[in-house]
Amino acid sequence: MAALRVFAPASMGNISVGFDVLGGALAPIDGSLLGDCVSIEQIEQGIEVSTIGTFANKLPSDPKQNIVYDCAVAYQAQLKANNIEFKGLKIVLEKLLPVGSGLGSSAASVVAAFYALNEFYHQALSKHQLLLLMGQLEGQISGSVHYDNVAPSYLGGLQLMIDQPGQQCSEIPSFDAWYWVVAYSGMSVSTAESRRIMPTEVPLATALKFGQNLATFIDASHKGNQALAAQVLVDVIAEPVRGAIIPGFNDAKQAMLELGALASGISGSGPTLFAVTADLAKAQQLENYLKQHYLQTDEGFSHICKIDTQGARREALRGTV
Repeated sequence: MAALRVFAPASMGNISVGFDVLGGALAPIDGSLLGDCVSIEQIEQGIEVSTIGTFANKLPSDPKQNIVYDCAVAYQAQLKANNIEFKGLKIVLEKLLPVGSGLGSSAASVVAAFYALNEFYHQALSKHQLLLLMGQLEGQISGSVHYDNVAPSYLGGLQLMIDQPGQQCSEIPSFDAWYWVVAYSGMSVSTAESRRIMPTEVPLATALKFGQNLATFIDASHKGNQALAAQVLVDVIAEPVRGAIIPGFNDAKQAMLELGALASGISGSGPTLFAVTADLAKAQQLENYLKQHYLQTDEGFSHICKIDTQGARREALRGTV
């Protein structure tokens, strides 16, 4: 079997209006890869995992503590259940997304690993089977199973989690004119910790407002009503709690709105901030502000993005064209 390489894009969970049930994949407009890559080639026996890339030093040094190793073991079990022989594999994770960034870092690793494994074995598992495995393995890191990062990273687009038998998600239309400016401050936020601080209950009025905003956003997306969609792109569940623990977030969000962003919020659990605009010059202005005022370490970065409609896909092997 020939060696192969797979890319899985970064993703925004929640997108403000859809806590745990809405997610979108991101594609920088400059063509750079914002996400993780996994390469696979056959060896004599066993599973060998190594990590390279910008943020490789943020992962455990023991390969068996790497989530990609767990993905290979889980996939091997599925093949065994289907009476398919599992070959020895050498797996290389190119860790290009920062850990604890709010950009679906663990999800991108999991998606890239499972997609690469399934490509290597000629789609031995269905899309639905693969998505279920992705949710389960990503849940080992985040602390609970949610699909709002793995689904868009795998399938692309804006994905609404519907969690029905045989179907975990459904793609909704995205606005082609929108630019999503994202800025990672360089700090890290534990997804598990950010979930721990969330209230276990919310007032009835808050629950009703959440449902109304989400339903309105979905309806506006299908009808192409950009103004209405942007108006309800508000987080009444997580941001009131999480915004206060993300250094500089509240000030930066206020600045985004004052500078003319259609909406702004936390990407996933943070600390990445996003802002939406339909004007490229405005997107550049917003990004410049965030570069000057929101990035806090040398590891911080920003991108002007569109919604990535491709999702996970095969890429050229390193060193080839």
